[in-house]
Amino acid sequence: MPSFLAPLTEGFALGASLIIAIGAQNAFVLRQGLQRRHVLFTVVFCALSDLLLILAGVYGLGALVQGQRWFLFLMTWGGAAFLGWYGVRAAWRAFRASSLETQAGSALGLGAVAATLAAFTYLNPHVYLDTVLLL
Repeated sequence: MPSFLAPLTEGFALGASLIIAIGAQNAFVLRQGLQRRHVLFTVVFCALSDLLLILAGVYGLGALVQGQRWFLFLMTWGGAAFLGWYGVRAAWRAFRASSLETQAGSALGLGAVAATLAAFTYLNPHVYLDTVLLL
């Protein structure tokens, strides 16, 4: 493989490894696509959010986390609380039969879609670890 392709291949593999696992945001995006409701808004919101988070990582959030102990403490324990809550909910769902629902009755308005996407995107501690710090 030519040497100029190595960074491209590594970047693609890293990005793929982060997106392949279907998390809450991915499931919501898939649901919106299957329902064919607010698809363009959903895609643009997620793409711009990823851009913003990657730029935040490139231009200094990593330095903030390293330089401000209180911010690192807040991110650590806030992330731990979120993951604990998310884990309890996932365990609860594991004991109930369920599937990805796409019925028209579960369709959301644009405001609810925007709020849900914002919550899945910016309240998820993994996004800060994966997109901001790792990438």
